[in-house]
Amino acid sequence: MNPVGKQDVCVHIRWMIRRDMMEVLEIESRSFEFPWSEDDFIRCLRQRNCIGMVAEHDERVAGFMIYELHRNRLHILNFAVAAEFRRKGVGQQMVEKLIGKLSAQRRNRIMLEVRETNLAAQLFFRHLGFRAVSLLRDFYVDTTEDAYLMQYRFHSASENDPAVPVNRISRLAG
Repeated sequence: MNPVGKQDVCVHIRWMIRRDMMEVLEIESRSFEFPWSEDDFIRCLRQRNCIGMVAEHDERVAGFMIYELHRNRLHILNFAVAAEFRRKGVGQQMVEKLIGKLSAQRRNRIMLEVRETNLAAQLFFRHLGFRAVSLLRDFYVDTTEDAYLMQYRFHSASENDPAVPVNRISRLAG
């Protein structure tokens, strides 16, 4: 998917720590017209169900994501990749890390809102298997802009591979 000559960058995805905040705020301010403030990040991350992760490359923060844990889903609240790392697989690695946390028994989907005008984000998440499930009118407090609610659903190996045998008895009993 990358342009010719561009190589994927391998990143280490880890929990966000306090010393990451300066780089995260810089990525945030360069990525969004209406960026979160440091107070917004801190207020969110102090919540028990809120998780911050960073993608690190050569001891630099290449991207970050903030998400909430809910009973049956993960909800991405903020997601950005530094401009110099875009289209190099960093965002995909972060999303794949989150997808790896899904299961049929517990959290089985990832949700996020994307600005109606953010076509790059819509296409990025669509490429990774997310689908727009509804339009949220006048969603943002900073503008009257609408948002698309996008969702990724967990698919088990048996759903994806018709060669994997299906246990019909448990399916009928369940």
